[in-house]
Amino acid sequence: MDDDRLIAAMAAGDDAATRELFLRHAPWLATRLRALLPAAEVEDVLQETFLAAWRGAAGYRPTGVAGGWLWGIARRQAALVLRRRRPAHLLPSVVLEDWPDPEDPAEAASSRADLDGAVAVLGPPGDPDPEVWRLLYVEDRPVAEVARLMGVPTGTVKSRAYRVRRRLRAALRVTGEGGRRVEEGGVG
Repeated sequence: MDDDRLIAAMAAGDDAATRELFLRHAPWLATRLRALLPAAEVEDVLQETFLAAWRGAAGYRPTGVAGGWLWGIARRQAALVLRRRRPAHLLPSVVLEDWPDPEDPAEAASSRADLDGAVAVLGPPGDPDPEVWRLLYVEDRPVAEVARLMGVPTGTVKSRAYRVRRRLRAALRVTGEGGRRVEEGGVG
């Protein structure tokens, strides 16, 4: 049975489907989670992931990307665990999936400062762009919920999210000469 059918069966209350989905996906999810979490917390996050998947199975739309759906749930669960332990601005590897996770403490501090500086280019707190950043990428809320909270259509949230990602990438891009930041549209 393919993953989409397993999720449909899980939504219908089939415990065997839930176990099968877990057996198929837990090993690779655990491997990816170990890059984000201490080993002691990986099993708990996996359990929370599959509990959330079981609860949300009825809302899953079969598209053949069940692994991506499960990874999204696992990332949100990992972010919740990490947020309980430390402030959200120290979570770049969870919030920005491609963000490097430097082992050198000085490099880690520099990366956090770079991220904080990049987020500052979005505008003052409360403006739409930093609010989209906070709700979508720091609090890891779904687009529909962000739209409801901000009182705008989901398409507006998506276009703001695109603009936010583009502006953050530009703010984080550094030239090889002199470490000057490259701003959108030129060197800053």
